Amino acid sequence: MENRIQEFAKTLDMKKSKGKGQLSWQVKCKSLNLIRYADDFVILHQDITVVQRCREIISEWLHSMGLELKPSKTRLTHTLNRYGEQKPGFDFLGFNIRQWAVGKTHSKQGFKTLITPSQQKCSVHYDQIASIIDAHRAAPQSALISRLNPIIRGWSNYYATVVSKEIYSQMDYLVYQKLRAWAKHRHPKKNAYWVSKKYWQSINGDNWVFAINSEGKSSLRLLKHDHTPIVRHSKVRGSSSPYDGNLVYWSTRMGNNPQLPPQVTKLLKKQLGKCAHCGLFFRENDVMEVDHRIPKSLGGKNSYDNLQLLHRHCHDTKTVHDGSNGAKSGCNSAKPKPTKRLEKVVDKWVMRYA
Repeated sequence: MENRIQEFAKTLDMKKSKGKGQLSWQVKCKSLNLIRYADDFVILHQDITVVQRCREIISEWLHSMGLELKPSKTRLTHTLNRYGEQKPGFDFLGFNIRQWAVGKTHSKQGFKTLITPSQQKCSVHYDQIASIIDAHRAAPQSALISRLNPIIRGWSNYYATVVSKEIYSQMDYLVYQKLRAWAKHRHPKKNAYWVSKKYWQSINGDNWVFAINSEGKSSLRLLKHDHTPIVRHSKVRGSSSPYDGNLVYWSTRMGNNPQLPPQVTKLLKKQLGKCAHCGLFFRENDVMEVDHRIPKSLGGKNSYDNLQLLHRHCHDTKTVHDGSNGAKSGCNSAKPKPTKRLEKVVDKWVMRYA
């Protein structure tokens, strides 16, 4: 399917700004985007006729295999303006992608793109929580919290890279109202003050925490959606892939790599892929060495706070000036002690001692 769309993109009629000749086929292919995950896909282009033609091409391709597009899941819409009876924006993989008109002080383009959890997935998530609460009317509070926490944690982490804080707060409010009804149902003859004191606590300055009242012990508490930090997703550089062998890039991005020592990958991510001495980015064939900021001979500890990743030549320069050459071992030699060096042997990275 991707190949059919790409071949069609090369035939688009896209002229240069001055009207002299056509744009290159590379520019034409970049103007037409197809994003696919399993059997769900989205086609994006600024011209509606191009999108309509893509739908026809895909329908013909599916028909050759005895398949067809599902009408209820196939929509033709605009991300900013209303198109026919369709509202702006679309849902994809549980997210709602939509553009909103803003002033020029907010965006030179005149609009801002916001990605939020879709209303359908929010309703499904709340219905799941409500059904669990209803099923635990007679169960202990600890059992209810243990059942809800994995669901809240997983759902919140899935949407932690988009604009979700406001929806998180709304979801917490709905869950609180449901839990309040749950608590009143368990104690119909008690007043609201007694019920709130029994099931809601104040923990570390956070009030109205649905938790077990345990004095002097770490209490089991219900997680809140809005306590999940929002961490923006960084787009993958160019056509990079975890299988392309660029260990420095992926270790810096992810903080782990099965082909590199965990200590090195954590330092790469912490230092954003840069040498702590010269400030330059590590490259694929650079030899990297783990160094102690405060030398162990001067009382430095072997902890991550005292570790840094350097180029080999930067490590040598730093070692000459930090006074760590045998200062505590009783050796008068001016030569540095053996250091760990990361070298690439065949297709693997090996940590060796110099």
